[in-house]
Amino acid sequence: MSALDVGCGPGRLSIPMAIKVGPRGHVTAVDSQLGMLERAKERSVKARVTNIRFLQGEIGTGNLKLDRFDRTVLVTVLGEMQHPGDALREIFAALKPGGLLAITEVIADPHFQDQRTVRELASAAGFREKAVIGGRYSYSLYFMKPGEESGGGLN
Repeated sequence: MSALDVGCGPGRLSIPMAIKVGPRGHVTAVDSQLGMLERAKERSVKARVTNIRFLQGEIGTGNLKLDRFDRTVLVTVLGEMQHPGDALREIFAALKPGGLLAITEVIADPHFQDQRTVRELASAAGFREKAVIGGRYSYSLYFMKPGEESGGGLN
């Protein structure tokens, strides 16, 4: 199982994800802010988690390898991206067929994206909606890259 945490911040999701995928899996944690990546690295060392790779940069610039990930998460980060459509297209290319994308938004976030906007961006990138949890003020939308079901694990 391989997972991508976009806008990982201090690793609040990356570290539990790395534990969940186990020693045979791996997590790639990406953030544009070096300070956040340094905090995430420190936290991963304290947690003795070694299956995380940290990358500084923006998604949507062509840096991800194709067909590499089973799962991708974006938590309150889509609205901060310069080019969210480009980012979702790159994520689509980097997900294995059947791979899942989870996008979570919370209305208290100053860069909140409504469900309609997220659905339009994801659909334009090629994703199919799979599920929604939550409502108007906070929600998670789950999308799938069409193709064969990707490996189990982070469902």
